[in-house]
Amino acid sequence: MARLVLLMAVLAVAAPAALAPVAVAQSKAIGRYNDWRVYTEGEGRNMVCFAAVEPNDMAPKSANHGEVAFYVAAFKSGAATAQPSLRVGYTLRTDLAPQAVIGRDKFPMYAAGQEAFFPDAGEKPLIEALKKGQELRVEAVSVKDARTAYHFSLKGSRDAIDKARDLCR
Repeated sequence: MARLVLLMAVLAVAAPAALAPVAVAQSKAIGRYNDWRVYTEGEGRNMVCFAAVEPNDMAPKSANHGEVAFYVAAFKSGAATAQPSLRVGYTLRTDLAPQAVIGRDKFPMYAAGQEAFFPDAGEKPLIEALKKGQELRVEAVSVKDARTAYHFSLKGSRDAIDKARDLCR
């Protein structure tokens, strides 16, 4: 749970700005790996390294999705080496859990405000699927009952996730 709180605090400030066209000085862009990007935030034991990708398709088109991205974070402190999450620009319903789909595999998530996470036991199988798959689809429901779906390319995910992990060893 402490890992979740730490990640939420860091990503709430760093990640949306990191993917914005004008980068904030606090986040450092490390590199681009096809459709994925790698960033670091902070210094020393407080550094967080993350691979991020924006959706290449969002539905419904008429919805205000806000900034949407999928992340895999690693913490220099060792709190996590590959923690996946989704961040959206609206509040998610907690009673209708988001779900990630890669190929035929489904990965349940849980919502916390504008973010969704995976149970600890589901993180490793998801990371393996992210590295091998072609596309990630995430389905979610807002507190206003808007059903949304996001498609993320997994091209470059293996290299980006590995780079983020290596930077925060």
